[in-house]
Amino acid sequence: MILKIICAWCLLWSAAAFIAMGADKRKARKGRWRIPEATLFLLALLGGALGGTLGMHLFHHKTRHWYFRWGLPLILLCQIALVFWVSRHFGLRWNG
Repeated sequence: MILKIICAWCLLWSAAAFIAMGADKRKARKGRWRIPEATLFLLALLGGALGGTLGMHLFHHKTRHWYFRWGLPLILLCQIALVFWVSRHFGLRWNG
């Protein structure tokens, strides 16, 4: 049960990060107010690294910045490792 909650949490923040990447790209094209880079990273750190990484590549946004190109996938790998570590360390199961 706990793993399902963790995955739901990550899906929620991933959706937010994905939408934020798309919105920021749209605003950049129109020369409008932008979403701060710190906010994009915060969404990733809160569990949205998957959505942020997918959004970055799908919208071709922030791909020139090395700290996004390498940072978001690194955060994603850390989040995946953390989920596996928590599940192994605490003996959590998907059905349980």
